[in-house]
Amino acid sequence: MMMVEKTIIVEGSSDRKRVAEIVKEPVDIICTNGTIGVSRLDELVDELFERDVYILVDADASGEKLRRQFKRELPHARHLYIDRSYKEVASAPHRYLASILMGANIDVRGEFLQKEGTQQ
Repeated sequence: MMMVEKTIIVEGSSDRKRVAEIVKEPVDIICTNGTIGVSRLDELVDELFERDVYILVDADASGEKLRRQFKRELPHARHLYIDRSYKEVASAPHRYLASILMGANIDVRGEFLQKEGTQQ
C-alpha cells in the first residue's frame, strides 16, 4: 500500500469534491465541516505530524478562524489562499484552484491547466 504523504484540509464536502477533481496524486482531503473541535484537532495534529499539510479554506470569517486554529496547532502546515472575490473554495474556477495547488507542488490533472474554453 502506498503511503499518502500529503493532506489537504478543507472546510466543506463541496470543497473536498472540487479539490479531488483537480488533484492527480494520492492525497488525503480532510473535511472540517466549517468548524473543528479541540479533540478532533488534537487527533489531527497527531495524525498529520509527519505529513505535508496544506490548509485550503474559504476566504471568509469562518475560514480565517479555522486558519488561525491551524496556525497555532499545526505550525508546519502550508496555507494556500484563494482570492477573496471567489469567497469559497467550492466556487473558485477549477483552473484557478489547479494553479494554486500546482504552486504548492501538488500534482494536478492537465486538463485543468488549459485556458478555459479550449478543448484538447
